[in-house]
Amino acid sequence: MWSGDAVKFVLISVLMFVALQSVAAAQDPPDRAPGAVFKDCADCPEMVAIPAGRFVMGTAPGEEERENLSDQFRNRGQPRHGVDVKSFSAGKFEVTRGQYRVFAEATGRSSDGCFVWTGAEFEKDPTKDWRNPGYAQDDPHPVACVSWDDASAYVRWLSQKTGRNYRLLTEAEWEYAARAGTTTTRVWGDAGNMSCGYANGADLTAEAQVPGASNWYVANCIDRYAYTAPVGSYRANAFGLYDMLGNVWEWTQDCWNGNYSGAPMDGSAWAAGDCFLRVVRGGSWEDAPLGLRAAYRVGSPTVIRVYIRGFRVARTD
Repeated sequence: MWSGDAVKFVLISVLMFVALQSVAAAQDPPDRAPGAVFKDCADCPEMVAIPAGRFVMGTAPGEEERENLSDQFRNRGQPRHGVDVKSFSAGKFEVTRGQYRVFAEATGRSSDGCFVWTGAEFEKDPTKDWRNPGYAQDDPHPVACVSWDDASAYVRWLSQKTGRNYRLLTEAEWEYAARAGTTTTRVWGDAGNMSCGYANGADLTAEAQVPGASNWYVANCIDRYAYTAPVGSYRANAFGLYDMLGNVWEWTQDCWNGNYSGAPMDGSAWAAGDCFLRVVRGGSWEDAPLGLRAAYRVGSPTVIRVYIRGFRVARTD
């Protein structure tokens, strides 16, 4: 027979083991099923587990001609190439103004202005920033007027805050996530005029309400928002991600290269090229349908803030 002290010792040991296992589970959860949604803190972005997979990256034959893309922007998505993407987690939504505000107030992150469209040219306005990008927003809207440097500072802060590896999406991860298993020009198909149930782009709402938009080429549909929409206002894609196209452009990690010659094929960020420029993806509320495409890409200086540009976060699991 065991003594009372021995039984007590065994019970305490079992309880300690269970407690330690619970702590370990909380700190290092098992691999999540694809599509699982989680948050690492109250103010953190919601994340979605994205499965590993292989996809073909770049513009399809005839796509640029069908979209009537100008010569200046053609062939940036060539050559098409297969990419193997490892599992990772992506922000369910673009980072919101409210989430960015927590970071900016905690770190004292400042802004010296934001580039806006004056009706004739892009011009830096020192009175504009993420609090006031030049149009009405509140905390559930995607943050705008943030540079690549701002976005990078945010993910570093989030990593320190949570003890997890937060970062920006690589360009390949972004396109993989935006396509969500589709091979069409856009997640809903090829037609730009079908965007309004899926994305916030230039549409009849913007044409009617945004000064100067009567001269824009817009989608012949109504998406209900002239400027940014609260994140998650439209349909999610098959991965459970919202606003991959439209709302605000999203910074990625990659250095800018004018085409895909020599691009990584393992889903990693392209660390060679013009690294003063970084790739932005997805289009925005003021972009015509040709800009709301899974393969469309532009480069931008890391230091500038633009009133239609924000970001989404990733996490290495």
